[in-house]
Amino acid sequence: MISPGPSGAPIPPTPAERFYTALIAAAAPLVLLNLTRRGFRNRAYWRRWGERFGHGALPRDCPVWVHAVSVGEVQAAVPLVRLILERYPGLRVVVTTTTPTGSERVRAAFDHEVEHVYAAYDLPGAVGRFLDRARPRLAVFMETELWPNTLRLCAERAIPVVVANARLSERSARGYSRFPGVVGPMLGRIGAIAAQGPRDAERFLALGVPRERVQVTGSLKFDVPLPASLREQAEALRRQWGVDRSVWVAASTHEGEEKRILDAFDRLLQHCPGSLLVLVPRHPERFARVLALARRMGFRVVQRTRAGEDVTQAQVFLGDTMGELPLFFAAADVAFVGGSLVPTGGHNLLEPAALGVPVLFGPHVFNFAEVSGMLVERGAGRQVRGARELAAVVCELFQDPNRRHAMGESAREAVVENRGALERLMTVLEPQLGLLAGSGRGDASGAAPVSASTSR
Repeated sequence: MISPGPSGAPIPPTPAERFYTALIAAAAPLVLLNLTRRGFRNRAYWRRWGERFGHGALPRDCPVWVHAVSVGEVQAAVPLVRLILERYPGLRVVVTTTTPTGSERVRAAFDHEVEHVYAAYDLPGAVGRFLDRARPRLAVFMETELWPNTLRLCAERAIPVVVANARLSERSARGYSRFPGVVGPMLGRIGAIAAQGPRDAERFLALGVPRERVQVTGSLKFDVPLPASLREQAEALRRQWGVDRSVWVAASTHEGEEKRILDAFDRLLQHCPGSLLVLVPRHPERFARVLALARRMGFRVVQRTRAGEDVTQAQVFLGDTMGELPLFFAAADVAFVGGSLVPTGGHNLLEPAALGVPVLFGPHVFNFAEVSGMLVERGAGRQVRGARELAAVVCELFQDPNRRHAMGESAREAVVENRGALERLMTVLEPQLGLLAGSGRGDASGAAPVSASTSR
């Protein structure tokens, strides 16, 4: 059910919300300092600051607004946005992101089929300027992007808000529960929450979201399509790597993880000489540092961006490009998904699973608790506690191709069986999308929001 907010009525912030806004405003110089600092590693952080404050070349009259923070959320949003464009070709869509890598992924996926800008910081003036220009009549926020001022201003403008692919870890739920003066009103302004799993739904309910606004639709990441030519590309890449050697991918790694993974690889080489580690850091501004670390530890390293180098003699292949993880997974024997040996919460375990690759991950997977549990229960994934166990499990799988194949097939079957989240989410969105499309101009500025009932 999409529940509309008040139609055009000003909503004064509560005292707690005023205090929150004062803190955000006071932190603005620190935010700009952080953008400047990050810009030394990725110059894209130095560009388009105006968009983050509701200025610049903002899009006009886009009835559908989809917000996805970075690459992972954009990947999940791509099938949704693509389906909206196909079913409602008259509707203009604006996609906002927070990071440059997310921005690049939007452009790679859609070129100029959608409008794109950076999301405005959660300051009333910045968000208000964006809303006044873009004039969305439906807002879809991916996963856990919940901002008090943004939701309040959407409610003032009677813009229904749907949280799609919603997840809420136990840690995040505890954090929200500490600030009821801000979180309570914020959650009350959400029209519908399409949760990834039952546990996510229960946590939203425990925080006070009305039951009729919460339903479990599943994870959109089960529905992300694979490129038709991926297998052929993977076979060509595997020939470059060496068809007779064992290959594992350590993907989306973070600060503090690469050292442990390289330590594990050093152990692995003692039992499985000739193996290749494909190491793919999560953030491009860290590529150079990870390259230096691997070389300092004595490994022979080849970079993906150095296409002419001979990979067959390398020990580490550094994936220093963006958007190629599916290709690397498809060409590998085993996958380790990072953000899980350090307390980041893990990253998308379903990408390698969909390709029939055994999935390994560390102890910190609170962002993917249900998916990781399902993969372990089905024998499709393994959780490791540290570098020593990681090396042992990878070696075990390298030496047992039958076990490796069985795990991969279980992983693939788990993904296939859990597809359908996209269509379930569309049942939530389509009544409002149909209203917007029926306005004739793709601009529903004069249309009143509606409630849409769906089965829970």
